[in-house]
Amino acid sequence: MELAPRPSSVLRLLLLLLLGLSTGAVTARPAEEGKEVWDYVTVRKDAHMFWWLYYATNPCKNFSELPLVMWLQGGPGGSSTGFGNFEEIGPLDSDLKPRRSTWLQSASLLFVDNPVGTGFSCVNKSDAYAKDLATVASDMMVLLRTFFCRHEEFQTIPFYIFSESYGGKMAAGIGLELYKAVQQGTIRCNFAGVALGDSWISPVDSVLSWGPFLYSVSLLDDQGLAEVSQVAEDVLDAVNKGLFKEATQLWGKAEMVVEQNTDGVNFYNVLTKSARMSAVKSSLEFTQSPLVHLYQRHVRHLQQDALSQLMNGPIRKKLKIIPEDCSWGGQSASVFQNMEGDFMKPVISIVDELLEAGVNVTIYNGQLDLIVDTIGQEAWVRKLKWTGLPEFSQLKWKAVYSDPKSSETSAFIKSYKNLAFYWILRAGHMVPSDQGDMALKMMRMVTQQE
Repeated sequence: MELAPRPSSVLRLLLLLLLGLSTGAVTARPAEEGKEVWDYVTVRKDAHMFWWLYYATNPCKNFSELPLVMWLQGGPGGSSTGFGNFEEIGPLDSDLKPRRSTWLQSASLLFVDNPVGTGFSCVNKSDAYAKDLATVASDMMVLLRTFFCRHEEFQTIPFYIFSESYGGKMAAGIGLELYKAVQQGTIRCNFAGVALGDSWISPVDSVLSWGPFLYSVSLLDDQGLAEVSQVAEDVLDAVNKGLFKEATQLWGKAEMVVEQNTDGVNFYNVLTKSARMSAVKSSLEFTQSPLVHLYQRHVRHLQQDALSQLMNGPIRKKLKIIPEDCSWGGQSASVFQNMEGDFMKPVISIVDELLEAGVNVTIYNGQLDLIVDTIGQEAWVRKLKWTGLPEFSQLKWKAVYSDPKSSETSAFIKSYKNLAFYWILRAGHMVPSDQGDMALKMMRMVTQQE
């Protein structure tokens, strides 16, 4: 893979990009420095999923001595190959300059655009979109089976699924199905664990905690707390009745109430204000469609204009295999809409199954995140039926320092048997974007490199 060119010439930039591999490889070859491959997998009729692999580039170790990490973005409809790659953990940032804290120095990275219709993934017919977690997981099994068959060199390398936001909910479901597939022998890989970052595991626990969290950081007064808490109770009532589409609508209403009472706090970092939409604008959108309101906030911001231009311009030219009628992010609104009935369903029971099966589960959360705040994460963890929970809960957390020369605490960790929890300080929803060094250190700790 080419490192970022100097910004003195657009022509030079495009030339260097075009020097990259032109097609997705389908055969296993020894990895040279900076090797990348990509391809499509047809996971169902009319449903095509795009993946992009970077081989680890550690100066002291071959890729075969390092783990393979698959990154799953949120949304649903957010692109791993775009946002996760160029905004968070990939080798280059969105200006095509080398990222100092890239995870590629410690792992090979597999970015997958899922569910189908996300990023460069695409569907040919409207009935091919996934509508629930079961379909999302089933599609990913087809992709992973194909990937590990074609790239046998990764079959014995420890394989981890890292995720963010809704990607965490998908990672839990995918992780459980992958565990079963490995046990049955239908997928050959060394599945080593899942990491759930700021993850939408129990949506109602997140919504119920918004009021207390915002109140504790002086972003709500007594009246505001009462208003936010009331709409949160309405969400809870709908979930308890199994009215999940109604719960989704009420989730959108709850966000609007939060905005109106906080002068537009940023749901991804409570120390900042959302620049994406004013409270008045979001109110108008809510009256038109709660789904529009939710999509604009939780998917559209993952496809900002500069990133979209990069992906649909130089990157598309480099990849060469993107269908003419497919644009990066062009189907994301449909991805989001089709998952409406699945948004508010909890998957705590799936995490329980992973833990009881002995799968390593890591939870990590940014201190300044609101949409999936740490209070809400702790609430659903307390609901686990896992036999090791009492011992886990009694542990005292330990401080983690991303810089051994500094006395500044970067995170806290608590770990017992196959469950670990990282509290990442000074980070919002996108932990690797906000605290790149600590995110890299966490990944290395999870993958047993530290």
